[in-house]
Amino acid sequence: MGTLELRSVDKVYRSRGRPAVHAVRSLDMAVEKGEIVALLGSSGCGKTSTLRMIAGFESVTSGSIVLHDRRIDALPPARRKVAMAFEGYSLYPPLTVRENIAFALKSQQLSRSEVSRRVDAIARLVEIDDILELYPRVISGGQQQRVSLARALVRDADLYLLDEPMGQLEPQLRAVLRGRIKSLLAEREMTAIFVTHDQTEASALADRIAVMEDGVLQQFASEKELKDRPSNLFVASFIGEPPMNLLDMEVQRSDGGFRLSVGPDVAFDIGGAGLDQAAERALAASPRVRVGVRPQRIAVGEGDLRVRIVSNQWLGDQSHIAGHCAGHLLIAVIPNRIAARPGDVIPFEIAPRHLNIFGADGVCIRHAEAS
Repeated sequence: MGTLELRSVDKVYRSRGRPAVHAVRSLDMAVEKGEIVALLGSSGCGKTSTLRMIAGFESVTSGSIVLHDRRIDALPPARRKVAMAFEGYSLYPPLTVRENIAFALKSQQLSRSEVSRRVDAIARLVEIDDILELYPRVISGGQQQRVSLARALVRDADLYLLDEPMGQLEPQLRAVLRGRIKSLLAEREMTAIFVTHDQTEASALADRIAVMEDGVLQQFASEKELKDRPSNLFVASFIGEPPMNLLDMEVQRSDGGFRLSVGPDVAFDIGGAGLDQAAERALAASPRVRVGVRPQRIAVGEGDLRVRIVSNQWLGDQSHIAGHCAGHLLIAVIPNRIAARPGDVIPFEIAPRHLNIFGADGVCIRHAEAS
C-alpha cells in the first residue's frame, strides 16, 4: 500500500448550457513514501485537475483518495496535511516575502527563532534570501514563483504538491534549483507530486513519471521504462526528444516468423524465437502494424536502407539527421558530425531488435530489446 493512493478517481466539470467535461477518467495510482512523482502531459490532459483534487481545491466526482491510510477526499484542504505550491503563486499582498513563507508555519507552534531559521534556510536554497523584506507587488514573476515554492517546502507535511514549480525561471537557474530541490526532497524523504509539461524537468526531478492524455493515465513508470518499454503508441510518440520514428508496415507470415514491410525496399524479419505467444498471436491477427524506432537506435552511414537527406543539424554534442525513406520521414541521432547535405542519398540501418511494434489499437505488441 502506498503513502498516497488514488482509487478510480473521476473528475467531471459540469456547467449549465455546456457539455460536461470529463477531465480525469478512472485514475488509479499509488505513490510510495519518499517518492517524487511527475504528472506529465500536454495542456488539458487532466494533470492539474488531479493535483487540485489531492489538495482539496477540486471535489472528486467519484472514487477516493487515501493518504497514510486515511481517506482525505471529503476533508477540507487544511485538514489533509498537504502542502501545495500554486502555479499562480497565491501570495498574500500585505505580507513581506519572509512573512508569506513563515505564515505556512503558524499552525506548527514553533518558536520564533526556529521559524526564522527555517525561513532563512529555504530562502537560501531557492535564492530569494536577498528579497525577504520586500512585498510581492515589487518582485518579479520568477521571484514570486520561488516564494510560493519556498512556502510549500518549508512546511512539515505528509505530501508536497507542486504545480509547474519552475515554469517562470530562466533555464540556468531552473537547472540549479532542480538539483537542490531533488536533494532536499530525497534527504528528508518527502513524498512529492509535481505537474509539468516539460520532459526534461520530469526526468531530472522524478523517480517515476505518470504520463496523462485526455484524462487517462497512459503509463506510470521510470523515465527509462517509458522510453524502452512504452505501453502504447501515445507514450512512444510523446516521450523522447526527438520523438520515436513511426512507420506504417504490412505484416506477412515468413519462415519461422513474420516479415514487416513498407514498399519494396524496406522490410524486417521478426523471428518467432524473439516473440512471446501473445505477441505472435497479435501479429498473426494484424494485417498492418505501426513500427517504432528511437532516433538514437538508427545507424547512419551503413546498412541496406537508403535515405534522402532533408536536414543535417549539429547541436554541439550530437547530429540530428532527417531524411525520407519509403514515404516516411526518419530522424537519426548520432554523437558525431557527418558530411551529408540536403538531397544526398546515404545508407541507414535499423536492426530488427530495435523495433517496437504496435497493433491497430495502439497497444504495444512487442518492445525493442534493452540497450
